[in-house]
Amino acid sequence: MGKGQVVTGESSNVADLVAEAARTRPDTLALIDTATEVTRTWSEIELAVRATALRLREAGVVPGDRVAVRLPTSSAFVVAFYAALRAGAIAVPLNPYDPEPATILDHSGARVVLTARPVETADVPVTSVEPVLDATASPGGSAGDLAPGRGGEDLAALLYTSGTTGSPRGVMLSHRALLANVTQLRSVTPSPVEPSDRVFVAVPMHHVYALGCGLLTATAAGATVVTAPRFEVRTALSDCLYHRVTVVLGVPGMYVEMAARPADELGEHLSTVRLLLSGAAPLRPKVLADIRAATGLPVFEGYGLTEASPVVTSTLVTGYAKPGSVGRPLPGVEVALVDSDGSAGGAAPDPDDPDDTFDDADGTGLVAVRGANLFSGYWPDGAHGPDANGWFRTGDVGYVDTDGDLHLVDRAGDLVLVNGFNVYPHEVEGVICELPQVREVAVVGVLDERSGEAVKAVIVPEPGAALSEQQVIDHCAARLAGYKVPKVVTFADVLPYSPTGKVRRVGLRDVEVLRQDGEHA
Repeated sequence: MGKGQVVTGESSNVADLVAEAARTRPDTLALIDTATEVTRTWSEIELAVRATALRLREAGVVPGDRVAVRLPTSSAFVVAFYAALRAGAIAVPLNPYDPEPATILDHSGARVVLTARPVETADVPVTSVEPVLDATASPGGSAGDLAPGRGGEDLAALLYTSGTTGSPRGVMLSHRALLANVTQLRSVTPSPVEPSDRVFVAVPMHHVYALGCGLLTATAAGATVVTAPRFEVRTALSDCLYHRVTVVLGVPGMYVEMAARPADELGEHLSTVRLLLSGAAPLRPKVLADIRAATGLPVFEGYGLTEASPVVTSTLVTGYAKPGSVGRPLPGVEVALVDSDGSAGGAAPDPDDPDDTFDDADGTGLVAVRGANLFSGYWPDGAHGPDANGWFRTGDVGYVDTDGDLHLVDRAGDLVLVNGFNVYPHEVEGVICELPQVREVAVVGVLDERSGEAVKAVIVPEPGAALSEQQVIDHCAARLAGYKVPKVVTFADVLPYSPTGKVRRVGLRDVEVLRQDGEHA
């Protein structure tokens, strides 16, 4: 299967990717499950998908039903996800480590769960079905029993957002949207996945980043997916070396841990890798530099969101891993910066005008996206999807530099308003990270009696480092406007992260109010 040759017909079903891989590359190794040591070819995966889909039909699933998939990143998840779509259902990936899945099961209306162990909920009756992984098992039934009659604009999946900015919402992704993003990704040079690649995926597959950029894109190429249920740096590096991994799908936290390993160890264990990819959250420039120094490889960053299936921009588009940038739009994706009312905001500067540049947050706007990869609104009624002209305002704030590359400043909801002035947490975090004693930092807003809000910094120091609140404040005061300087500095052992490496800022905000004297009420 050559680059760009993916299933993209108007009525195509995402599960057709497996059938096509099995037809064109039947004996190619499709999966290496590092946890169970299960290996499967694409023809074996196709048999397992068909057998599991028939099992779902026998459990009463009809086209359009919601089928939850509650499995870690594994061969079982791959088979279960594709089987749900092959049966004509709408897949609802769940966090397998969430002890209380009832909320999403109830909201989505799922009554069947593909899982390795029964799901017991007091409020929502569900039927548990275990995916078929034995490729020698007879699938039973006939091919005609599995004609889903669904594809194109029909929904393929409901993916629930992480809830870092509020209650999780079900993002309605059609077969059209998911397949469009696969095509857009594989149109980039260098391609993120070639048929000869072995792609290491330890990011949770219930998240759209691992699902779209990892599983779907690799299936479209007929490549090999190397799965791990969790990321542990030493084990992951050993897996990359042993299984001759060529592409690593990562998030910033993974690369932070890799960069902390000895350079010779990192270089040896990633010696077969041709491409390092990062997404889901910004990557610190120092980590980029450390990884490159140890391996000779840049880390290509991208920007995306669940509502875009997920990738919007990538530094792969230019082939240059520019620190601080998330690159340019994929082919077939449009990006604009708009004001909160949707009107044109911080438009792209003129690259031929040397005076047309951005300083700090000047020229920022809300990032709006248009493309065939966009979602169909939020479950269940499709509310708040793309507007009449096909644009979707993401809620992220960014600017475009003179090269035409996008830089993200922050989530609009994370802005801190100090006396009416915008403070972007990312800017303050960058300044604090200049201190060598700082390992990680997150900046949030806290209520302030005088200024409305004030800046709070939560810092994870380097092991054994001696760092005081006043040192941090003095450092910031020398580099930032006064209203951007933290009024509160606290220290923590760890920051709260989502499974894909985003800081959960909600848990870092105080409910208390700062009085005019700066003390806590």
